[in-house]
Amino acid sequence: MSPNEDVALMDGKKVLTLHPQGKKGRSIDRRKYELTRLAILQCLENDDMTQDELVRCVVERPKGKFEGSKGWYMESVKLDLEARKGIERYRSKPRDRYRVVS
Repeated sequence: MSPNEDVALMDGKKVLTLHPQGKKGRSIDRRKYELTRLAILQCLENDDMTQDELVRCVVERPKGKFEGSKGWYMESVKLDLEARKGIERYRSKPRDRYRVVS
């Protein structure tokens, strides 16, 4: 499944995210979801990253106006991408890392 398949649209303007542990997802603005999803995938395109590295990379994108906490949106969309098997977290010393699933 590609990272953007089967995204649950609530009313065409909102996305209901999934959680990898089956917890309740979040309803977020579709535009912010897409911008954040693209930023995560671009950040992980060339190299695996730790959580801290991924947050820093995503917060630097997208340029321009973005209301709300980019870090909060990054975490919600990251969890959604994990649940949809678009990215994965794996054990690495000293910290877990994230990568795009092929």
